[in-house]
Amino acid sequence: MSDNKSTILIVDDEESNIDFLLEILGDRYEVKVALDGPTALEQARNYQIDLILLDIMMPEMDGFQVIQELRSDQSLRDVAVIFLTALNDTSFEEKGLELGAVDYITKPFSPSVVLTRVHNYLELQAAKQSLRAQNKHLEEKVRERSKELQKSYEATIGCLASLAETRDPETGNHIQRTRYYVKAIAEYLWKLPRFSSYIDEKYIHILFNSTALHDVGKVGIPDHILLKPGKLTPEEFEEMKQHTTYGRNTLLTAEKSYGSSIYLNLGAEIAYSNHERWDGTGYPQGLQGEEIPLSARIMCIADVYDALITKRVYKPAFSQEDAVRIITQGDGRVMPSHFDPDILRAFMDLSDHLREIAIQYSDKDELG
Repeated sequence: MSDNKSTILIVDDEESNIDFLLEILGDRYEVKVALDGPTALEQARNYQIDLILLDIMMPEMDGFQVIQELRSDQSLRDVAVIFLTALNDTSFEEKGLELGAVDYITKPFSPSVVLTRVHNYLELQAAKQSLRAQNKHLEEKVRERSKELQKSYEATIGCLASLAETRDPETGNHIQRTRYYVKAIAEYLWKLPRFSSYIDEKYIHILFNSTALHDVGKVGIPDHILLKPGKLTPEEFEEMKQHTTYGRNTLLTAEKSYGSSIYLNLGAEIAYSNHERWDGTGYPQGLQGEEIPLSARIMCIADVYDALITKRVYKPAFSQEDAVRIITQGDGRVMPSHFDPDILRAFMDLSDHLREIAIQYSDKDELG
């Protein structure tokens, strides 16, 4: 127990009983007294009471009414009560315990019994408080460690994403823009019944960070293909498509080497499947509909939109109006059927907001 004495409040309308208890407990504990229920409640509100020894048969307010008042007061409901009473009928004991008393001692009582039960209860409470303090300390340590791991994961993601950007400098702030597009679309979908069971704030946070890894596999594509200003040959396009596999394998290998990470796992999912199409015409697996992971379906429309509105080595930037028209109506290469219908609707409703994101994170002369 702490060196500080516990404080006990004795509540009894007979002064002889109070004197008797003071003699038993006064040397060991800080003791306060009350001769009636209202005074007891006032004492409990004014002092930090560790335990109340409460008589039942008192004028004006009996002990049962006192404990009911204590339990109805948010600031006092956890104060422990032991009944000390001449009522030795089992029904009274049952009622007292049902009302929340921690013990029930009948008069006449043995001084050693009272002292032992009070001591045991306060020792138990001290042990519980110590355990709670230790648990709180451990929880704080875990939170600190989790924050450190979070920063480590985000730094790793940032480094990998930056590495991919160095291979394809013309994409500029593509990574920043697409992660905010994805975040906005995911928040929209969260409100729809179809997605509400598996989209939540945590998922959106992880998705926002993992999206940055969608093109990490491009580090494995030769420069003469990755940076080619003209149309790719069929053979070159087949090699370009391999960036999805390179990205997934790189991230899953990292996860095996450094431990399970939901960021790397979701990043691998996005890197591998963000070129799949809702109608089954995408790559690398030709997945269709909900076979395509949700993260990749969201990334798909974000990536296409950003590719359309930005200037690339092989094409000029489209205007916002043309980009929206192409995605929603099609142009031969990009078709509405490529996208999850609900995600396409989200894109249409958010198109003005996505344009604001594009402007906020644009490079000079990059946007159409």
